[in-house]
Amino acid sequence: MSDTIAPIDFSLSRRHSAEAGVGDFIALLKPRVMSLVVFTALVGMVAAPTDLNPVIGIAALICIAVGAGASGALNMWYDADIDAKMQRTMGRPVPMGRIKPGEALGFGLFLSAFSVLTLGLLVNWMAAALLALTISFYVVIYTMWLKRTTPQNIVIGGAAGAFPPMVGWAAATGTVGLESILLFLIIFLWTPPHFWALALYRSRDYESAGIPMLPVVAGGGETRRQILLYSLVLVPVAVLPVMMGFAGLLYGFVSVTAGAMFLFLAVCVFRSREGRKADLAARKLFRYSIFYLFIIFATLLVEHGVGPMWPLSGVTG
Repeated sequence: MSDTIAPIDFSLSRRHSAEAGVGDFIALLKPRVMSLVVFTALVGMVAAPTDLNPVIGIAALICIAVGAGASGALNMWYDADIDAKMQRTMGRPVPMGRIKPGEALGFGLFLSAFSVLTLGLLVNWMAAALLALTISFYVVIYTMWLKRTTPQNIVIGGAAGAFPPMVGWAAATGTVGLESILLFLIIFLWTPPHFWALALYRSRDYESAGIPMLPVVAGGGETRRQILLYSLVLVPVAVLPVMMGFAGLLYGFVSVTAGAMFLFLAVCVFRSREGRKADLAARKLFRYSIFYLFIIFATLLVEHGVGPMWPLSGVTG
C-alpha cells in the first residue's frame, strides 16, 4: 500500500510547488506547429493572384499564428491525461502541473476568440471563418473525438493542419480558389505518412496512452502499407500545381526530385520489419517528410515572391 501512495504524494507536492513561467505559456502554444502553420499560410497568401497590403498581410499572419497557438493550448488542456502517460509529451506544462487545466482552457478560448474576431475585423470574414473552422476542427473533431476513437484519426483530423494555406489565400482574396484547395490537398495527403512514420517508432507510447493509432490497432505491417499507398498518391498530386499553371519549372523540378526521395524512404519503411532497422527507417521518413513539405512550399514561395525575376519560373504571382 505504501508503494502506491508515495508517488501520488510526491506528484501532488511537485504540482503545488511548480509555478508557470512565460516559457510554459509559450510551450502551450506549440511553437513548432505554429511555425509550420504560419509558413504554409504565408505561401497561400503570397501565391494568391492579388496584391495585399503588407500591413494587412502581417496582421493576418499574426492572427493565424495566435489561432494556431490557441488550438495547441486547447489540445493540451483536453489531452493532459494522455500526455502524462507518453514519454514524448509528459514534460508538457499541464501534465507537469506548472499550468492548471483551467488556465490552459481559458488561455486557449481567449486566444481563439481574439484571433478570429481580429482577423475578421482587420482583414475579412471569409478568412476569419476559415480560421474558426480550423481551430474547431482541430480541437473538437480531432482532439475530442477522432484521436481517441479511431485509427483513422490522423487521416480525417489532418484536415485541420491543411487549412492554413486556404486561410492565407482567403486573407488575400476574400475567396477560396482552386489553387488553395490544391495546397490543402497536398498537406492533407502528406499528414498520414508523416504521422504514421512517427507512430511506428512511438507505438508503445500510444499504446500505453490508449490512443488507437494505426500501428497499435492494425499492426506495423498494415501501417507500412498505408504509408506507401499515401506516398504514391501524394507525390504526383504535389506535381499538379505545374500542370495547372500555378507553379513553374523550378517547382516542378524540386517537387519531382524531393518526391522521388520521399517514395524511396516510404519503400524502405514498407520493406523493413520489426526491430531497430525498422525504427530507423521510420525515423528517417518522419524527419525527411518535414523537409519535403518545407522545400516544396518554400519553392512556391520563391516563385510567387520573386515572380519574373526568377528565370526558371513561369509564375508571375
